[in-house]
Amino acid sequence: MIDVFDENRRLLFSVAYRMTGSVADAEDIVQDAWLRWSAVEAAAVEQPKAYLVKTVTNLALNQLTSARARRESYVGPWLPEPLLTSPDTAEEVEMAESVSMAMLVVLETLSPLERAVFLLREVFGYDHAEIAEMLGREESAVRQLAHRAREHVRARRPRYDADPATRAQVVERFRAACAGGDLAEVMAVLAPDVTVWSDGGGIVSAARRPVVGADHVGRWIVGVLGKVEGQEFTARLAEINGELGVLFVLGGVPIGTVSLEVDGDRIAALRIVINPEKMRGVTGQG
Repeated sequence: MIDVFDENRRLLFSVAYRMTGSVADAEDIVQDAWLRWSAVEAAAVEQPKAYLVKTVTNLALNQLTSARARRESYVGPWLPEPLLTSPDTAEEVEMAESVSMAMLVVLETLSPLERAVFLLREVFGYDHAEIAEMLGREESAVRQLAHRAREHVRARRPRYDADPATRAQVVERFRAACAGGDLAEVMAVLAPDVTVWSDGGGIVSAARRPVVGADHVGRWIVGVLGKVEGQEFTARLAEINGELGVLFVLGGVPIGTVSLEVDGDRIAALRIVINPEKMRGVTGQG
């Protein structure tokens, strides 16, 4: 039983994380799934993988229902917990977009059930009949949910398109400008109508509303970085949620992540997570 669960542990975490946008919640869900799996007679389960995905999906649905209530009182913008990634297989490369910060933000606008159907169908490749069985719904209802979710995501997913080489250059320019605290250089790499969302969770200082425009965003970023001037601070390139981003490190400890949307040779949007309670997927610690 342990072997079967361990063989699927990575998949189960992938489902739970994409469902909740939370590393901590995903880990808890996988642990709960293990407890349920260890309590069943394995020989009686005809399709262990499907059974485990079903279990995790339904646990995640329950988690999302309670999480939405908590997020209504969240201080400032709520962003998904960042996750350091290093895709080294074709499957992971193909699934990278579905774990991007921008996509997870779009998934937040779906209902929990739409989110589950979209992920199981579009990301993990289950057919409508399999999803219907997992969720205890009629297949016709699942098809409607899938269509509605797909159209919703298509209308809201980012349309910025920069080739990997250009993106790498832009991100490196931004990283270097941040490391040097150079306002002119920061502004030079920002699109005129750039927007930044920052998630401090009310625990650390962060903008409680989106900041818009190259001048405002540039000055805000440099102002934030000025607070760590003279300390052991570094800005490092890192793969965050399947895309090249920037990791802020203070005294050897990761304190924040920057996920960027690149349009041509400029940054169109930034999502900065500096809530210390959301660093588990970066530090590996709870």
